Amino acid sequence: MLQRVFAILALVLWGHAQAQAWPERPIHFVVGFTAGGPSDVLARALGQKMAETLKQAIVVDNRPGAGGNTAGEVVAKSAPDGYTWLLGNNSILATNAALYSKLPFDPVKDFAPVGLVATQPNILVVNNNVPAQSVKELIELARAKPGQLNFASSGAGAAAHLAGQLFKTSAGIDIVHVPYKGAQPALTDVIAGQVQMMFATSASVMPFIKTSRVRALAVTSLKRLGELPAVPTMVEAGVPSFEAVTWHGIVVPAGTPPAVVTRVHDELQRALNSADIRGQFKTLGVEPAPGTPQAFADYIKVEIPRWTKVVRESGARID
Repeated sequence: MLQRVFAILALVLWGHAQAQAWPERPIHFVVGFTAGGPSDVLARALGQKMAETLKQAIVVDNRPGAGGNTAGEVVAKSAPDGYTWLLGNNSILATNAALYSKLPFDPVKDFAPVGLVATQPNILVVNNNVPAQSVKELIELARAKPGQLNFASSGAGAAAHLAGQLFKTSAGIDIVHVPYKGAQPALTDVIAGQVQMMFATSASVMPFIKTSRVRALAVTSLKRLGELPAVPTMVEAGVPSFEAVTWHGIVVPAGTPPAVVTRVHDELQRALNSADIRGQFKTLGVEPAPGTPQAFADYIKVEIPRWTKVVRESGARID
């Protein structure tokens, strides 16, 4: 019994010593989507801030593909040493389990949650040449032209895709999904008029709304966005019970020493509570969401069945 106590004590002391020494080299912050998209924007802001106190470079590593599954697999199979992080979101950690018949990782078993980073609404935007000035008028236009209006997304199975599918079923309209490899190329084509509309995350689309390059019709949260007080929610715009909020959080490979997870978490909380990160997030319409690793783990377990229900009701499927 005494030997077991000493063994546990030695393990705890080793873990704390490891956390004190960590980090001794640059950290890779893996993002499952293209540069310029919402995940990339948030990762770069956080990485720059956290690097200041960790005294090591944090390199953002964009690994787009398969709705974020490519990045998820990279991190799940990385060494559990604290040097590889994933900025996970709804797609990677919740919805993909229902969208794909087989994932290359288990979103619960293969990761150690560090903490929720932020939540943000999607914003329904349209190309400026689309005649609809409201969600009601857009629905009327879609009903008058079934199968002729397109909606872009940052990838099959991404939050923007599911929001569009939910809009189709909720409004009873026939609009066509056009998937892209990231939010930035999708928005580029919405602006150019190649695609008529998109449910874009606030972080990715806010600059284009403010410069009038796209027109915002509604937000997908249950309350209006402070940065866009005149834009109604989807519920206010006449689509009952519509909610599709995107969230982001940091996870590391399962088996990462608890002391290292705690250190990453503490630095994340420090960054999220800093004035400059809060200021940056506010301009993007993003709400910081500090919390514990356990709270984030519990949140993921709740989100998986919630989004599974949305996926099944929408009829969306990737493979």
